[in-house]
Amino acid sequence: MLSIDSSDSLSLMFSHIVIFWTKPEVENSEQRLIDGLNRYLPDIPGVISMHVGKCAPSDRPVVDQSYQIALNITFKNKIVQDEYQVHPQHVEFVEKVFKEVCDKVVVYDFGDLE
Repeated sequence: MLSIDSSDSLSLMFSHIVIFWTKPEVENSEQRLIDGLNRYLPDIPGVISMHVGKCAPSDRPVVDQSYQIALNITFKNKIVQDEYQVHPQHVEFVEKVFKEVCDKVVVYDFGDLE
């Protein structure tokens, strides 16, 4: 079992998981979303790590396969994530990419709350 001392910098983390359903009528909507996420978001101050990917196939009935793209992005804490939400690059992504190619989004935020 891995044990991390509370003084370790890895012990503080806030995860922002975003699940996207793309518009089927929009040509190349999945790739446009992936490209937009990778273009606009990684360089926003406070982003520790970011992973974008397509829904992985599974035979397990508990695995939701109704979405197309997911984003997992981590920050030091919720305060940094809140600043990210209003950063001009994030706002531009929402306006220029998300609204054009997505039908629906669900967000799961969790972490060490200070």
